[in-house]
Amino acid sequence: MFLNEDIGKKATDVDTPYMIYEGNGFEWRVLKRYQKPENEKTNQYARWYCAVRSPFTHGSWEYGDTYISDIRSNAHVWRDYTGEDVQYGSILRKA
Repeated sequence: MFLNEDIGKKATDVDTPYMIYEGNGFEWRVLKRYQKPENEKTNQYARWYCAVRSPFTHGSWEYGDTYISDIRSNAHVWRDYTGEDVQYGSILRKA
């Protein structure tokens, strides 16, 4: 997903996230990552620093580390801003 290893290592602003995931009324904006993507795949405790908005935050953002597995198990759509073109996708699950 990340074209350059260094993309995501420096924290960014909520208005310019590296990726956005949405699902179940939540929106996760990825502001920083701690590991290379290949290491994230093998680490069940891999995390991203995110800004999260949900029905429980009443429109405001809460900031903190979030397990990648929690995001991906609840998100339905994503947008990736790390490449030259914005990529969009959906996360499909088996019924």
